[in-house]
Amino acid sequence: MADTPAFRVGVVVERRPSSSPWAEHAWRIAAIVPEAPGTPDGQVLGQEGDATLIYAGASDVEFHRVETANYRDNLASGHAGLWVTLALLPEEPGIRLVAVTADPAEGESMTEIGDLLVEVAPMPPEIAERLAEFVRVHHVERKFIKRKRD
Repeated sequence: MADTPAFRVGVVVERRPSSSPWAEHAWRIAAIVPEAPGTPDGQVLGQEGDATLIYAGASDVEFHRVETANYRDNLASGHAGLWVTLALLPEEPGIRLVAVTADPAEGESMTEIGDLLVEVAPMPPEIAERLAEFVRVHHVERKFIKRKRD
């Protein structure tokens, strides 16, 4: 396995009218799918009632050896997830895919940046299997050493 294997995933979002006076739309991740080559970012995939499904785009999900402890904790949680970062836009379709990560710490850090929306989506089983294998091969337990004051 390479040091930072990557694979592409596509993100489908659902847009609904918001009941909040501060937001025009409410967004949620509808699906994480294999990349759909040829499908333009922002393409409307369908509509049901007041919900619109939109292909937000594709992104690389990379695994890094130094983050294996975070990946292991994500997998052990019982609800392994992918953190999807979206930028809200004033023009149609109203959203742009920024990043997708399996590292909970990286995903949480994206919540501190301005007008970004960060949602956790269930990790598809095939990604979880690849991530588990990556952790099995690359994880090195690091002993915690408490530093003493001088």
